[in-house]
Amino acid sequence: MTGFFFYRELFIIVRLFLGLLVFAIGIVMTLQANLGFSPWDVFHQGVGNHLGLTIGMASILVSAIVVLTVVSMKESIGFGTLCNMIFIGLFIDILLSWGGIPLMQGFIPGLAMLIGGLFVIGIGTVLYMGAGYGAGPRDSLMVVVAKYTGKPIGLCRAYIEGTALFIGWLLGGNAGAGTVISALGIGFAVQVVFSILRFDVKKVRQESFHETFLRLRSIACTKRT
Repeated sequence: MTGFFFYRELFIIVRLFLGLLVFAIGIVMTLQANLGFSPWDVFHQGVGNHLGLTIGMASILVSAIVVLTVVSMKESIGFGTLCNMIFIGLFIDILLSWGGIPLMQGFIPGLAMLIGGLFVIGIGTVLYMGAGYGAGPRDSLMVVVAKYTGKPIGLCRAYIEGTALFIGWLLGGNAGAGTVISALGIGFAVQVVFSILRFDVKKVRQESFHETFLRLRSIACTKRT
């Protein structure tokens, strides 16, 4: 029975990291669509341009600031939150340097790449959120803002992403038609993927980092004995 729980946790961790990799592939597809970045990536690029960072490193920096903000406002984060913070940015830079996802030329090829990227992001979301190790940094920020303002969560998301987009655009980030398509289409794409895969995010309890640490330590100790 101990072995069962050990391998179950190993499977979940593999699922988490596979989800983060797939999520990063989807992001790179939207970048390589060459129609304008998503709101957050406009911000990441703008920050990166001014600090001399790659877009992946800028994503990690922004995520770290978001996580610190969330923690300072007494919101719990999970192991998956920290992995999201670090590894999506690393995967983005690796994929871009690898060059396996080509830069599109022209509106129609770019649109196909962009839409495909949004659905791939949806698949990555199912994988990493299904692990139950905690929401991503930006999702956690959205929850915090909704709690403190009392406003609908959709409005809070729109406000946060709109602010990120505006600041990123001022910093020289790549905004364009694809930015609007990403902002309007990501929710639809994710919902379609959730429906096809029969994934109900409400049924997945997201653990805090402390809860996951205690559970994994307990399994590891039992495994040794």
